[in-house]
This record gives sequence, structure tokens and C-alpha cells, in this order.
Amino acid sequence: MRVAMYYNNKDIRVEEMPVPRIGTGELLVRIEASGICGSDVMEWYRIKKAPQVLGHEIAGEVIEAGDGVDRYKKGDRVVASHHVPCNTCRHCLSGHHTVCDTLRRTNFDPGGFAEYVRLPAINVDRGVYPIPDQVSFEEATFTEPLACVLRAQRIAGLQPGETVLVIGSGIAGLLHIELACTMGAGRVIATDISEARLEAASAFGADAAIHASKEIPSEVRRVNNGWLADKILVCTGATSANLQALESVERGGTVLFFAPTDPGVTLPVSVNELFFRNDITLTTSYAGSPADHVTAMELIRAGRLNVSKMISHRLSLSETSNGFQLVAEAQESTKVIVEPHR
Repeated sequence: MRVAMYYNNKDIRVEEMPVPRIGTGELLVRIEASGICGSDVMEWYRIKKAPQVLGHEIAGEVIEAGDGVDRYKKGDRVVASHHVPCNTCRHCLSGHHTVCDTLRRTNFDPGGFAEYVRLPAINVDRGVYPIPDQVSFEEATFTEPLACVLRAQRIAGLQPGETVLVIGSGIAGLLHIELACTMGAGRVIATDISEARLEAASAFGADAAIHASKEIPSEVRRVNNGWLADKILVCTGATSANLQALESVERGGTVLFFAPTDPGVTLPVSVNELFFRNDITLTTSYAGSPADHVTAMELIRAGRLNVSKMISHRLSLSETSNGFQLVAEAQESTKVIVEPHR
């Protein structure tokens, strides 16, 4: 089979690998669509394990089911989680599935930028979700990123009527914007350095889209009746964006850091000003739980989020390198989908 082998962001080669052989409890899935995630182009992180086949936002068709698999059969349309929790450790039992040791060890064989993927038995057991008839393969690839967004907004404690500031309007930011609107946010404000992405933010529901070069706290007050934001979702690792977040949160509010920074980055935090005097909460969110994936798929099925309109590029496997450049440049693209059998 053909795969897109990652060496670095500018060196992704179409190579041949054997089709994986499955064992008891496993599935072989033909990949029909696989989204490129912003984390795929974090070169400082990915290059440590290169060469490797990346891709974890997958949707496809079951080609073969191993012995002992009774919930799925050949021909079923499915999405799958690449990382799955044990569901029994202290972290899982307390609702923190995404810090489970098992979740950090599990993965596909190989990644989703391949014609076929083997799903290990543990993934089949607790990380495979049927695709409803009315949902396309392309739309289904949003299940995993939307699950991450759902968990983040739950951790941040978003409530109807609150003002939400989304810093960074790439695909994660757009999902946050549309979900916040869907869940009843009183006002959604978006920022970015790209005019194209600011236009996208407005198209997906932002009440105000502000260029990040402006004085963001003042701009937030201007469009929010003099108040800062109740909840801030930081969807970029840029240090300037993180600092803007700390300056733009209302007393009693929450800042959630949704994107990692480059290695070694630290932020100056005033304990007195942020915590002691103003009761600010700083938190993070990584990945999504199995329940979040189920909810994400249902939101897509019900049409509560129009994810298909977020797709800007549909590429063949041989064009994966171009897709990585589009995502890394973070300018004209929103969601880039690779279709290995295109």
C-alpha cells in the first residue's frame, strides 16, 4: 500500500509499505479521508520520531474484522480514536481520561496518511464509532478534533450568555467559535493575524473578528459593553497571544490554553493580580474522552455544526506534502483533508 512518510514538514514522501495484517480483536480499515491537524505540523515535536506515518483524524470503511470482533463487520463506515484510555485507572475513574497512561501509549498502525490502517484490539474495544448514513467520510474526520473542542469547553465551564474570546481562528478556533455559538454563548469574539481567517471566523458565527495586532483588551471592551471576556480559548501557541489572553479576561473568568507553545516558553504570571485579587482560572485541555467522541459525532449528524464548509482543500496522498505546507503556513487554508484513494 502507499503511505505518506513524514521526514519533516518539507519532506513527505509517498512510499510503499505492506498492508498491515490484523489479529484477534482487530480491524483493517480502508482510509477514505484523513484530516491534517495543526499538531501534525509541530515539527519540533514530530521530528523526534521521524520517519513515521502521521494522521489521526481518520474515517474509512472496514475491510476485514479479526476473530472475536462482533460489533463491526466488513463494509461498516467508521471513525476511530488513535489514543484510547484504559477506563480503569485513577485518572479515568475521576474523569481525566486524557491523562491516562494507556491513552498516551496507544495508536494506529501506521498513521492515517495511508491507504489502510490496522486498529489494535484496544482501539476497537473503546475507540471506534459508526458513521451515520447522513454523514460523509469528510465530515466524519471532524469527530476527533470536535471531541477535543467539546472537552475544552467543558473544562473551561462555558455557560450560556457568557462572552467568549477565541484567540487564533485556525480550524481549532473555528470549531470553538461555532460550538460556543451553538451552545448559547452571549457574544463570541475572535482574533487572528490572517484577514482570511478573520473572515472565516465571522462566517462561522463570531460577533466580532479583530486583527491580533490591535490592542485586544481595549477592543474586547469596545465590543462587549465595557467588559473583558468571561472565557478565553487560546488556540495558538504564540507567546503574544498567550499574553493577550492574560490581559483580556474578566474578573472571575477563565483562560484555557488549547494549543501548546514551542519548547521552553514561559509566561510571566502575577499571582496577586490574576489569582488573589481577580479570581482568574488558568487551565488547559488535551484530547477528548470516548464520551466526547460520541457527542461530537451526534452534533455532526444533527447538523448543529456545519463542518463541511470548513474544508478548504481536498488532496490526494501524493499531495500530502502540499497539505502540510498549507497547514504550517496558517494563512489561506482552514481544513485540509487527504483522501488516500483519490
